[in-house]
Amino acid sequence: MATASKEPPTKDATKPVPAKDVPAANAGGGSNSVRVEIFDQVYNLRGSDADYILKLAEYVDAKMRAVSEQTATVDSVRLAVLAALNIADEYHLLKKRQDSGATDYLKRAHLLANALDEVLGEKRKAS
Repeated sequence: MATASKEPPTKDATKPVPAKDVPAANAGGGSNSVRVEIFDQVYNLRGSDADYILKLAEYVDAKMRAVSEQTATVDSVRLAVLAALNIADEYHLLKKRQDSGATDYLKRAHLLANALDEVLGEKRKAS
């Protein structure tokens, strides 16, 4: 899990901040500090995988920009909440699909096991 600290906007805050260029080792046990930009705000995030943190930040930034294009609000807190709701919706739909897929596989495995038991049982009777 990444932790964050927000930096005040700077003159360069509207330029992308590639995380690969600025990771710095943190004295706290192997965590890296990665500087990212999400919806024109720069954050220092810490975690063990700088590339993964960059991907997450890019994903959240893209979600916030998509919500921004679809709504009339300019309040970044509202946009963040709406983006978070969209991400939560995606997560729960994927989780539901995965859970139902696992159930389908279990049902199929039981049907196949029962069919195999029947075939083996018939062969035992014939012997």
